[in-house]
Amino acid sequence: MKSSVSRRWFCLGSLTALGGCGFQPVYMPTASGARGPAQREFAAINVPVIPERPGQLMRQALQERFGSDSGTPAKYDLIVTFGVSGVGVGIESNDIATRIRLVGNATYSLRARDPKRTELTSGAARTLDGVNIFDSQYFAADQEVEAEQKRMAENIATQIATQLAVWFRQQAAKQAA
Repeated sequence: MKSSVSRRWFCLGSLTALGGCGFQPVYMPTASGARGPAQREFAAINVPVIPERPGQLMRQALQERFGSDSGTPAKYDLIVTFGVSGVGVGIESNDIATRIRLVGNATYSLRARDPKRTELTSGAARTLDGVNIFDSQYFAADQEVEAEQKRMAENIATQIATQLAVWFRQQAAKQAA
């Protein structure tokens, strides 16, 4: 009982300290209840087609995070290159790989929809994953690789969305100053 009371006081004190130093969640609505800067700007991002199947998965994941179907006119284009490569790490004596390490890499560039296509910010994201492959289950292994690519696209989309949310928040703070 005493430890739970102490824990509550610690949490309350921590929240007070965070508020005192100016911390605000990136997705926090404004004082009027309107969407915050990151959410407003996310809705105005267009994600053009990204080639190949992993690119399709990446585009879908980004669109889900940005709410791109909200009807807000696009002010930005997010140009993304995304690829997944694999390296055999579990090799049997007959040189057959039984485990593959997958590496997903993405670079992005947020561009304004002005005549010069001005680059506003850019960055990169990376994730690692692995797949076990058994020679008698080719179809299952193929499905597992597809699932891994989707998981990697989701992970990288989250990283990109976080980086852009921070950038939009910084831009809003500069304009307010």
